[in-house]
Amino acid sequence: MSEFADLVFVDGSVLTVDAEFTVAQALAVTDGRISAVGDRSVVEPLIGPRTRVVDLAGGTLLPGINDSHLHGCAYGLASPPLALDVAHPAVTSIADVAEVVRAAVVHAEPDQWIVGIGWDTGYLAECLADSSRLPTRHDLDAVSPDHPVLLQDFSGHASWVNSRALELAGLDRDTVPPPGGIILKDAAGDPTGLLQEGAQAIVQRVQPPLDAAARTAAIRSTLDKLRALGITSYTEPGLGPGGEQILGGGLGAQGLDVYRRLLADDELTARVSVLLLPTGLSSTAAAFTEALDAMDERHSDDPRRLNVIGVKVFADGIPPNKSSWMHEEYVGGGCGCLSIAGETDEERVAEITEMIRHAHAAGYQVGVHVTGDRGIDTVVGAFDKAMADHPRDDPRHYLIHGDFLTPTAMRSLAERGLGVNMNPTIKWTIADLEVDFVGPERAAYEWPYRDAIDAGITVMSSSDAPVTHPDWRQGIATMLLRESKATGSVSGPDQRITLAEAVRTYTINAAWQDFAEDWKGSLEVGKVADLCVLGGDLLAVDPHDIPALPVLLTVLDGRVVYDVADAV
Repeated sequence: MSEFADLVFVDGSVLTVDAEFTVAQALAVTDGRISAVGDRSVVEPLIGPRTRVVDLAGGTLLPGINDSHLHGCAYGLASPPLALDVAHPAVTSIADVAEVVRAAVVHAEPDQWIVGIGWDTGYLAECLADSSRLPTRHDLDAVSPDHPVLLQDFSGHASWVNSRALELAGLDRDTVPPPGGIILKDAAGDPTGLLQEGAQAIVQRVQPPLDAAARTAAIRSTLDKLRALGITSYTEPGLGPGGEQILGGGLGAQGLDVYRRLLADDELTARVSVLLLPTGLSSTAAAFTEALDAMDERHSDDPRRLNVIGVKVFADGIPPNKSSWMHEEYVGGGCGCLSIAGETDEERVAEITEMIRHAHAAGYQVGVHVTGDRGIDTVVGAFDKAMADHPRDDPRHYLIHGDFLTPTAMRSLAERGLGVNMNPTIKWTIADLEVDFVGPERAAYEWPYRDAIDAGITVMSSSDAPVTHPDWRQGIATMLLRESKATGSVSGPDQRITLAEAVRTYTINAAWQDFAEDWKGSLEVGKVADLCVLGGDLLAVDPHDIPALPVLLTVLDGRVVYDVADAV
């Protein structure tokens, strides 16, 4: 190790996120590692003629942020020029969306697909004025009668298409949706143009496939944005055959090859953990098992930078589609169901249990997308069975989203040493909307951070980008305040957590998910120097002002990868 440090930070709040959440005032970095933490006197002897000294000026130094569920390729694809921006605030009405599509058609080649991502009925004026008014193919047909249009919603669980797209897919009134998929129909029995969950694949599979160049451009775009947010690690949740019809195809099998090329070319400016996605929505256990066994993707030339650590499974949908599997009925009726093949609940439970068992027995970490309370209880039961039947050390399986955790599930997760990955920025975005689907009590409870942490569960936080913008500062503010984006109303104040707990969910707890808490996720001597510098004191600022704190510097492995001074 060099006699002098490469980087030294002084005169600020250094949030170590160690076991005691110690706050230091200075930190030194040597050869990519943290070499000293303490007050100024500890680091001054390490300052040499070539040391860069960063005056924090009362600002905050914290571990590089780990967005532990972020669709990196899909997030890049969700932005122009790769896709139309039909998200709020770019659009505020169905009429706005139609105008965006109309403008795109003017410049489109013959038969070119018009693709967009991000619409949300909770922010479309016509839907807000009349809860029964939903987007339809007719809205798009008026501006694009000849070009096929596919607009995926903010969540990736619904697609809005025009008649030309339905025609190309051969989807009509007689089409039977796949298990768990929903084809919305009008009073005459014809498709409205809204497809939910696995039914989206009927149209998505006739889209032209993305090439490697488009995927590479998308991931580069994402890396650029993440550097400016202080994000140095993320989990790419689901690359493989099952991702070709999800979030614009950004989760397809080619995605991992693109990541490997970026790593080889030293362009991967974040540490990426990968969950494989053998099959998508509406799968069978047999298809899942066959696809997983055919995948041989665990090798990496640098596992600390790119690491395949697990497998993703879809268990159910999302509350706004009423496709989360719930114990009690939604407002207006229905309880949803598992998005797994099977004619009965019992058959679907058996299928998901076998999928989890097989992935566990194969040695993978298993992350399961599950949101409804009955779905959660089912998945946790499957974890219990798999771990009892095939004992192995510390598999670190976890729930993805876990919106409506039950006390029973929390006890089992804690006893088994398992986790849950929650989404505070989604909570912020949809808190008001959820009341219409699950009622005020369940909407307030959704994402019960306080209860989960008190139960002893390792809780991670993530954006699920492109579902929401990967702004962890807004995530922290939401965990502290539980206020909604649309109205500022408080949703579940009893589930608020402390600043230290919130920061842990984006740092050391996320490193736990990566099996990496011994070498990243906190600012301790010997750990890698993945760092984020904020302008302003995170410990002192009003929580409402946290999202406005600027990211000034991002460091990965001791190398500055973002400096606001170079960005202006």
